[in-house]
Amino acid sequence: MKFSILAAISLLAYTAKAQLGEDDQGKKIIGHPPFKPYFPKDFVFFEQFTEEIGKIWKPSNAIKTGTDGELSYVGKWSIEESTVLPGFKNDKGLAVKSPAAHHAISAILPEPLDNKGKTLVVQYEVKFQKVHECGGAYIKLLSDSDELRSEEFSNETPYQVMFGPDKCGSTNKIHFIIRRKNPITGDYEEKHLNNPPPALLNRLTNLYTLVIKENQDFEIRVNGQIIRAGNLLDDNVMAPSINPPREIDDENDTKPSDWVDNVSIPDPSQSTKPEDWDEDEPAQIPDPEAIKPEDWKEDVDEYIPDPEAEIPEDWDTEEDGEFVPPEIPNPECEFHGCGPWTAPLIRNPKYKGKWAQPMIENPDYKGPWAPRKIPNPNYYEDATPSDLEPIGAIGIEIWTIQNDIIFDNFYLGHSIQEAEEIGNATFIPKNVIEKRQEDEELELMEKKRHRNYDTWIDHFTDDPVDFIFEFSRFFIVNFKSNPFEFILNQPLVFLAVVAVLTVVSTVLLGFIGILYVLVNPSSDKPVEKVKKESVSTEQEKTSGKSSATKKNATTSKRTRATN
Repeated sequence: MKFSILAAISLLAYTAKAQLGEDDQGKKIIGHPPFKPYFPKDFVFFEQFTEEIGKIWKPSNAIKTGTDGELSYVGKWSIEESTVLPGFKNDKGLAVKSPAAHHAISAILPEPLDNKGKTLVVQYEVKFQKVHECGGAYIKLLSDSDELRSEEFSNETPYQVMFGPDKCGSTNKIHFIIRRKNPITGDYEEKHLNNPPPALLNRLTNLYTLVIKENQDFEIRVNGQIIRAGNLLDDNVMAPSINPPREIDDENDTKPSDWVDNVSIPDPSQSTKPEDWDEDEPAQIPDPEAIKPEDWKEDVDEYIPDPEAEIPEDWDTEEDGEFVPPEIPNPECEFHGCGPWTAPLIRNPKYKGKWAQPMIENPDYKGPWAPRKIPNPNYYEDATPSDLEPIGAIGIEIWTIQNDIIFDNFYLGHSIQEAEEIGNATFIPKNVIEKRQEDEELELMEKKRHRNYDTWIDHFTDDPVDFIFEFSRFFIVNFKSNPFEFILNQPLVFLAVVAVLTVVSTVLLGFIGILYVLVNPSSDKPVEKVKKESVSTEQEKTSGKSSATKKNATTSKRTRATN
């Protein structure tokens, strides 16, 4: 373990005291101490995600080549707390939010990192909050350039180191790739770690650390433990190796026509088959000493027609032919043999098999041929691959099926001690809290698995959620296997399920009806309005007629008065 032991013990003791208590019933309560920012002393870049997206970490808006503005990375990012086995309160990380999507985000370093003649240390936390089946959680240390600040980050952006976990199907590994320039061709080559170690796929936070020392030694650590180490200059460590071979096969060299590479040849002194060699003898023969048991009954059949077999209802003799019942072992032969007796077979002592001419060592054998070696015209020596080109940013460019992956506590610098102290202060206490929660969950599941109730009412009262889950599982499994038998044996359970489904359906339909009325106002109101308008019009017409009648009457009265 490379973390500081004294610091770790102190933190563990403090954390255990701060977060573990009991309620009135003696049930363990796991607390979540508040998050406290850590302030490292020796670093180039340190990130605990206390700022919003866009201030330091910027999602990529790269456009797919050959498209009309289609984004290469549609995956969303968020800075948020963990929701599964959370650690410190208000401890936030960078979360992958979109399932089955490409994601890309990067952060420009305050100043480029120059690793010439120095040790490189990169460290960060990863937490898979869901069962991780396919997706990456690795990072890239991006090559510093003017384009890095002016162009969108993508898979085409040059990088110096790629490191971190990746899982899909049967592939599960921690990437470690160095990108080095060939001084002869000018091309960059990716040097992959041979036989990379597997990643941890649990729901806990895991700490990944890469150390590249100035003497070309490297270490990969997981949760403080060194799980892989070596030297970059060893030929079998990276593929392809950091340096090409000094010599290569001569492509123009050919194997001489008289080269003998047959190890053995047929023995010329034994070119003919011996006269006493009988190839027709069988490998096995009946045992001549075997005797038939006294109770063996050869006149009794070993198998007989099943007397209980019945002709199927849909059997058609004209189409299917005469019904033949299946055969069963004869119960009379349960304790002795029946049918024709034959002696058991034994190995034939005279058997020799097919004759083949014996082989002897070839006296002219020269060994396997290989082309001669010539100096490699493309040989070069990269004696210090740890002297990386300047690094200008950290980038995450991944595709993943599962979302809610959380990254946190990035450290990039030159100090192994600083990285260990960060792990002691942030990762270890967080891991303790998460592990306690996981243990509590497992303990609760184990208790539920062995818990017995006298009645279903006791089960429902004690744990209604578990009762509903178990009841549903019991009904589905048994009803699917044999619905008629289940209804006969469990009529009350079946009626209860039907009643619940009826109530739920009624409530659901009523709710849908209310929503329909709210979204679509009743069509009776406009009709009523039209009716009212019609009535008003009729009233106005009637009123008009009455007024006219009254007016005519008044006029008549006046006329009579004048006369």
